[in-house]
Amino acid sequence: MLDRRRFTGISAAVLAALTGCTTEARSGHTDAPASPVVGSSASPAPVQTQAVADSLPSPTSTVTAATPAWPQAPELLGGQAWINSEPLTLAGLRGKVVLVEFWTYTCYNCQNVTPALRDWWAKYRTQDFVIIGVHSPEFQREHELANVQQAVQEAQIGWPVVQDNDFAIWRAYSNRYWPAMYLLNQQGQIIYTRIGEGAYDLTEQQIVQVLG
Repeated sequence: MLDRRRFTGISAAVLAALTGCTTEARSGHTDAPASPVVGSSASPAPVQTQAVADSLPSPTSTVTAATPAWPQAPELLGGQAWINSEPLTLAGLRGKVVLVEFWTYTCYNCQNVTPALRDWWAKYRTQDFVIIGVHSPEFQREHELANVQQAVQEAQIGWPVVQDNDFAIWRAYSNRYWPAMYLLNQQGQIIYTRIGEGAYDLTEQQIVQVLG
C-alpha cells in the first residue's frame, strides 16, 4: 500500500497519481518490498533523514532554469555490473540531461514503460540525453547477471543499465517503487519524478523542456 506519510510535501494531484499507480501494488510490482529481497545483503527501506521524493517539485513545474529548490541527485554508487556501457557517474555526465529509472525485469509495470523509454532514447540520445536503468531486483533470479543481460537484450534496451543487487542506489534515492523515473537537469538536480506507468506525454514534455 502507498505510504501517504512520505508524501506530505507533494501536491494533491501528484498524490492522486501515486495512489492510482499502487492500487494493485503487489501484482503490478509498483510498490517496493518492506523487507530485504531474498539474497540481498541490504534492506531496500529508505535510510536518508529526508527522502529525496519528499522534496521534489510537482510534475507540472517549469524546468527552464536551475533552482535551489531542486535536490541534487545522489551519485550512482554501490552498483555491480554495468550492461551496455562502462561504469558511469553523474559527475561525469554533468552537462547532460539524465533520466534515472528504477526497474526490475519481471515487473509487469516496468515492461509497460519500456516502449516509451525506447522512444525517448531513439529521439533524444543525440541531444545530450542519457537514460540509466538501475536494475534493483525483487526476486532471487533477478540477481543473476546473465538473466538481466538476456532480459535487456529481449526488451531491446540500448541504454546503460547498472545492476543494483544490494539496493545501494535505491536507498540513496530513498526510492520505494518499480518503476520510478527521476529526471536530472544539466547540473545534476532532480527536477521531475514519475512513479509507475502513464503520463508519457508529460514526462516527454519535461525532457524536451530541459533539453531546450
